[in-house]
Amino acid sequence: MIPGFEIGVLTFGEISPDPATGMMPSPHTRMTEVLEQAVLADQVGLDAFGVGEHHRSDFVISAPPVVLAAIAQRTSHVRLFSGVTVLSSEDPVRVFQNFATVDLLSGGRAEIIAGRGSFLESFPLFGYDLADYADLYREKLDALLSIREFNPSTWPGSRHTRDLRGLDVAPRPVGDLPIWVGVGGTVASAVRAGHLGLPLALGLLLGPADSLAPAAELYRRAAVEAGHDVSGLRVSVGAHGYVGASSQSARDIMYPSFRVGMMENNHQRGAGFPLPRAAFDAQASAAGALLVGSSQEVIDKLMSYRAAYGATRVVFQIGYGGMSQAEHLAAIERIGTEVAPVLRRETVGSAA
Repeated sequence: MIPGFEIGVLTFGEISPDPATGMMPSPHTRMTEVLEQAVLADQVGLDAFGVGEHHRSDFVISAPPVVLAAIAQRTSHVRLFSGVTVLSSEDPVRVFQNFATVDLLSGGRAEIIAGRGSFLESFPLFGYDLADYADLYREKLDALLSIREFNPSTWPGSRHTRDLRGLDVAPRPVGDLPIWVGVGGTVASAVRAGHLGLPLALGLLLGPADSLAPAAELYRRAAVEAGHDVSGLRVSVGAHGYVGASSQSARDIMYPSFRVGMMENNHQRGAGFPLPRAAFDAQASAAGALLVGSSQEVIDKLMSYRAAYGATRVVFQIGYGGMSQAEHLAAIERIGTEVAPVLRRETVGSAA
């Protein structure tokens, strides 16, 4: 059976100046806004709400499970995910325990998206060597999966993880605690997710709308080779976006903050990324990666994502760079009331 089509939203909790006023929100204000966004997402019937993990002063969320635990107490059905958990610099035991706790608090709604991490500040902060970047992720993902499957643990340890054999790792989640593999373009990670039979979460930034489709295809091919049931595989595609009252107003609202975000919040590997308006508008076109426009325009692009990727979930990253809370909430409401119902109706019983 092909999984249904889900719609979610994601925030990094940026602390950026308002493009219009220049005012900088306090960390408390931004955290309060994140909770308000999650509550609205739940109220308008969205399927998932996620928060990113960053360890810099221009982001408010360094501990996603703590934030998701607070959200769990104010929501009733929306699934709660990390986008992403930087597993390479985390302790897999604590990752499991923290998200199992969120799962218990939420009645089985927690999900982990485990990624390598494109923002690199957590590695020196927690004493890891970037030379071990790939090995850290591979070994810790194996450990996390083993912890989820067996208790007492049977994990024998590896170069970057300790021997956990015979140890009780608690608490245990309500259900199976989904673990997705987050991929931003590293094909090897997509292939490995397929071999493991894990759900795949693709993160688009800029470029062609179908630029990661080859990774999705290799993911499915690897899953077939490993003997997994491809019909049950889940693929999520996440992209920056905004849904406005019209195509033009959506672009006019999103561009000022997104330009700030790309320049001021996107310097994890050096300098920021200048984004002229013409380049932004090209990315907002049908061929570009951004999910920005009127409700119908965004619906059309989401359907193209479903066709190109076999996507079972699409996640909007909204507000990057200091968008006002009123505009952020307006987009969430439109996604829930104008976009999601159409997508669900159009995809019921359809093949990915």
